[in-house]
This record gives sequence, C-alpha cells and structure tokens, in this order.
Amino acid sequence: MYRMYDIITKKKQGEPLTEGEIRFFIEGYTEGTIPHEQASALCMAICLRGMTMEETAILTDAMANSGDTVDLSAFGDLSVDKHSTGGVGDKTTLIVAPLVASLGGKVAKMSGRGLGHTGGTVDKLESIPGYRTSLSPEEFFEISRRIGVCVVGQSGVLAPADKKLYALRDVTATVDCIPLIASSIMSKKLAGGAKSIVLDVKCGSGAFMKTPEEAKALADAMVEVGTACGRKVRALITNMDVPLGTHIGNALEVKEAVRILRGEQEDDLYRVCIALASNMLSLCMGWSVEEAEEKCIEAIRDGRAYRKLLEWISAQGGDTSVLEELSLLPVSSICYELCAPEAGYISHMATDGIGTAACLLGAGRAKKEDTIDPAAGIVLQAKTGDYVEKGQCIAYLYTSSEALLPAAERAFLESLTFTSLPPVENPLIFTR
Repeated sequence: MYRMYDIITKKKQGEPLTEGEIRFFIEGYTEGTIPHEQASALCMAICLRGMTMEETAILTDAMANSGDTVDLSAFGDLSVDKHSTGGVGDKTTLIVAPLVASLGGKVAKMSGRGLGHTGGTVDKLESIPGYRTSLSPEEFFEISRRIGVCVVGQSGVLAPADKKLYALRDVTATVDCIPLIASSIMSKKLAGGAKSIVLDVKCGSGAFMKTPEEAKALADAMVEVGTACGRKVRALITNMDVPLGTHIGNALEVKEAVRILRGEQEDDLYRVCIALASNMLSLCMGWSVEEAEEKCIEAIRDGRAYRKLLEWISAQGGDTSVLEELSLLPVSSICYELCAPEAGYISHMATDGIGTAACLLGAGRAKKEDTIDPAAGIVLQAKTGDYVEKGQCIAYLYTSSEALLPAAERAFLESLTFTSLPPVENPLIFTR
C-alpha cells in the first residue's frame, strides 16, 4: 500500500518514483481520495527535482487512461493528429486538417477553446453558421471515415486527471515544468487515439516557451514520451514572435484559412501549414517529407484541399455558402483604422500584446465563462520587418462596441517597437 506522504518525501529528495507510485497518485487524485494539498506538494517537488523520461512517460500514460479514450485503430496507420502549443493568429488546423485529408490521412481531432491571448480552434469553427462542435461518437467516427476529417470540442471525460491537475498547477505556481507540461499535452493526444502526432511547438513573445532552446527542451520531451507510449511523434519548433498570418479573430481567421486553401496567398502561414501537413503525411502515409510537400502544394493548386474543406464543414452542419462567399461570414459593425504613431521599421511585435488587443475587442476570453464576438479582431497591414511612415495604416481593428477601441489600441501600440534600422530576421521554422 502506498502513502502520499512517502511519495512526496521521495520526490522531494530527488529520487525517481516507481510506476506503482505514479499510478497510485493519478488514480487517487482523479477519484478524490488524495487531497489537493498533497497533490500540490508533489507537483512542487516535481518542479524542483524533475522527472526522468521513464517517469514522465508513465505519468503521461496514467493521465491518458484516467478517463475515456478514443479508439481510432480502425483507421490503422492513417490516423494522424496535430497539436499546437498555442499562439496568435494560429488557424493552422483549419488549413492542415482538410489538406491532409485530401491526400488520404484521417484527421479525427478534438480541439479546445481560446483563453487569454491565444485563440481556440473550436471558437473559430463556431463562427461558421450551423457548424456542430459536439457530435455523438457514432457521428464522429462516420464523418472521419467518410470525409477523412472531423473536428469536435474536447470531451469532459477525456484525460480528467489532466484537467484536474492543470487547475491545481495554475494556482500553485507549478505550470512551468517540462515533465508536467509534456505529460499534460501528450496525455490528451494519447487519449485522442491518433497513431501519429505532429507537434507545433511555438516559441517567442506570443508563446509559453520564449526561446528556441526552451521550446526544443519541451519538444524533445514530448517526442520521447509519445514514442515511449507507442506513437509516431514529430515536432516542429516554429516562430511565435510575430502573429501568424495577418488575420486575428475567429471569423477573420476562417477567411484567411479559406484564402490559403484556395491558393490565393503564399506567406508565413502558408509555409508553416505546408510544413505541418507534409510532416503529418510523412508519418501516416510513409512518404518522404519532400514528396509529401510536393503533394500538398499540388492539392492546394488543383483545388482538392479547398473542396475537402467544404465537404468537412458541410458534414458537420456548417453553412458552406459563407466559405464560398466570404462576405457572408460574421462582420463587425465598427472597423477602426489604426495608424503608425511614428516612422520607422517595426523591429518587434510583442505577440501576446497583439493577442490581448484582439481579446479586448471581443475576440477572446479573460475567463472561461466569457462569451466572444465571432466578428471581432484585427487585420494587420504591417508586420515585423516592415517600414512604415507616420500616420500610415498598420492595422484594422474590428469590434461591435466603440467603447472597446481605446484599450485595444493602447495594447496594440504598446506591443510595437520602432527602429531606424531593419531588424534581423528570425527563421519561421527553427528546427524539426
């Protein structure tokens, strides 16, 4: 019989925990037989003393199996998932999921809602009239089988240990710990059932990991944990020191995703999506990344990816007419032209501040209970590295309330740094 007091003491002294001890903790805390104070003490001990990769893999597996799991074995090696660690303007799922499905992959995916300065895929999809993010298991599997892609909201009984532990870590200063972050993310991915997983690990001012080195440490841990748990896992470390694309906000991001799939723009967002999709297809189809990349580019050019988007959205009840005529998507009553306060190069955009500005316009949530305005957000007219004149329009702010504009404008402008010389350009994708 295990005792939490002994487990806490053992980890406090820097000793590795056994599989039995880790599973005892997760089962007991999920069921409520282990009190919050003891769980908090163990999380703090893990933060201070760390975990071996074996311990982290066991913790992840225990959390993944603490509730329901999705069985995608009927799809064999074709099932593939993508996870982003969160950012601003990150609408990659809307592009990557139909692109991969148009080339044979099966993307049966559960996604989350936005909170704070990061957006959520479910919120973006719900800006499409009629789109259903809650389906029965039977509908979820049928659409995934028939269309090749289905994206729903996260189930409340998927990895409940993680949900409970994350809420505890959030109030006990134990969030920034790589074994706990890796197990939190990967437990949900494992419970989601995909055979292959590609991780988009963001770094920079708009991400949780601020430097490429921090992001690589987290990526390494998640790849090792996923591999140890029997999945094929790959990670890309991508730049979130500038918003991805130009549109920030739910309906606005749907518009931009559609334009990418129609082949109407080839920018930073396009390049990240091609990289993610080609790595997903490399894992689930057995192609080289280079071959998969060529196929992705062709699927956009010949319209297959866009047609797959329409099939997918229609299958989940969405009104596809708004994707064929983008002006039919929700539109804000107010469009405010934000102008540069001085001339110079934009040498840095504090991306979290840009995300906060979008939230202040109504595009995001400060608390889980908040409602969002699907039409609110920002369309950038200039980004890091661009030279602007004083008084030149650098962004359009969209909102339904004029009273929200001053705070949003202030947050946006405080996020910008202007210099007389152009900044050094950072890579879009740091490493794989």
